Amino acid sequence: MITYDTAGAPGAGQNIVLLHSTVCDRRMWDAQWRALAEAGHHVLRGDFRGFGDTPCTGEPYNDADDVLALMDAVGMDRAVLVGASYGGRTALEIAVRAPGRVAALVLLCAGLPGVPESPELTAFEEREVELVERGDLVEASFLVARTFLGPEADEATLKAVAAMQEQAYEIQLAGADDNWGDGDFDPGVLLDLEVPALVVSGAHDLPDFHEAADRQTALLPLAHREHLPWAGHLPGLERPEEITALLTGFLAETARRAG
Repeated sequence: MITYDTAGAPGAGQNIVLLHSTVCDRRMWDAQWRALAEAGHHVLRGDFRGFGDTPCTGEPYNDADDVLALMDAVGMDRAVLVGASYGGRTALEIAVRAPGRVAALVLLCAGLPGVPESPELTAFEEREVELVERGDLVEASFLVARTFLGPEADEATLKAVAAMQEQAYEIQLAGADDNWGDGDFDPGVLLDLEVPALVVSGAHDLPDFHEAADRQTALLPLAHREHLPWAGHLPGLERPEEITALLTGFLAETARRAG
């Protein structure tokens, strides 16, 4: 099972699952984690395999399966899934495969299958591979942090993201793991998903994620779009208090509607 933290008692507030970006690990949620726990919610966050405190595996796996198993282990039949970047894509995969397990979605600069790769993302990936292959993990990690953080991020945040990325490189290179099952799914199925969804995009993000947010908003019947003029790809780290307020406001509204 993947490494995880949980706070709050089952039945307290809402069940919330925080799914991290693959340029970070579960620590990216530190600010929101504390606020949600203090508000009385039952909160869960984990590290995907090959990130944070979860090693790579020698067996085939799928991240959505891991999250569903983790929800089972902590007694979450249904939850609000909050996902950043790849974590948001994983949340959407869970919603497609197991819609009864999803109470609502918060998608922070989330990916989506079928979005063509931009020249900007291709150039970044080529440079990242070049640095990793020559063993310069520190420079590769700072390349990732500079690419995905917007102009609001301070030096401490830049170093924190780079440290999480460098740790992920080390785990993944040591594990030589080729068993990852990148969950592919038909985005068209989202047209039938009748759950509240908050779709967030950042003006300073790569164009791939602008396109993904456009498509998510068009597909999800109950989607509300928030475009942040100040944000890059990781707004929860760039302005933590503002994203915490956005998240808690959305949770309060979904609870009111459900009640």
